[in-house]
Amino acid sequence: MTELADLLSRAERVLERLEAVLPGPATQPDWSSAVAFRWQRRHGRAELKPVRMPHCIRLADLQDVDAQKTRIERNTRQFLAGRHANNVLLTGARGTGKSSLIKALLNEFADQGLRVIEVDKSDLVDLPEIVDLVGSRPEHFILFCDDLSFEEGEDAYKALKSVLDGSVSAVSDNVLVYATSNRRHLMPEYHDENLQARHVDGEIHPGEATEEKISLSERFGLWISFYPFSQDEYLDIVAHWLAQFGVPKRRIAAARQDALQWALMRGSRSGRVAWQFARDFAGQIEG
Repeated sequence: MTELADLLSRAERVLERLEAVLPGPATQPDWSSAVAFRWQRRHGRAELKPVRMPHCIRLADLQDVDAQKTRIERNTRQFLAGRHANNVLLTGARGTGKSSLIKALLNEFADQGLRVIEVDKSDLVDLPEIVDLVGSRPEHFILFCDDLSFEEGEDAYKALKSVLDGSVSAVSDNVLVYATSNRRHLMPEYHDENLQARHVDGEIHPGEATEEKISLSERFGLWISFYPFSQDEYLDIVAHWLAQFGVPKRRIAAARQDALQWALMRGSRSGRVAWQFARDFAGQIEG
């Protein structure tokens, strides 16, 4: 009997040491310290890390994406008002303002209780834990997943799918997922998948592999597409940023050819390229 008691005592001490080493649930951060947070997991321990200096871009700074701005802003206003709103998938050409639009929403609506939590793709398996952590808060949270794409069989894919629609437990009304991706269906699509398509009564039915890929993106209630900018749209964005950086009007007009040459060297007429050119041009004037 004494040996059994001694064995149990040693087992309890081992368990106590394990509890000290093993990661516990994430603790509540100081919600008053920031309006943006980043979910981080290091050495097995997870936490919501306040973003001390969030990107200060405004909705007005995003040019030539008015239709996209209108749709996502309306959805976000509904969300903050406690009305029905959708998870959002922003897809399309790189550098056209997908991520910047979500950051601008935070600056626009932070004083109305909007908060953004950025979650890396590798940490999407923690989404249920994040939802539990914020579910009882009075604020409204956008879980922001940037540049999202998956390969076959990833656990993160299943976790996101579950949170969006497929879980037994419902997601609280103060949480939405806003994700950006260059892929409409978030996963690579292969030519041989077309061979799996079936013809039934004159209709084309996709194969199982294609259906599985479509099933995730379809769980986002709102799809917002972005397209490459025309030359005139690109130059409009350049002019906007040059003005924001304090370049005189006469110099902005004279920068047109340099801006086009810059885009030619970069192989893109995106909003990001326009912003980068404007910073370079304004910096030369300041010098």
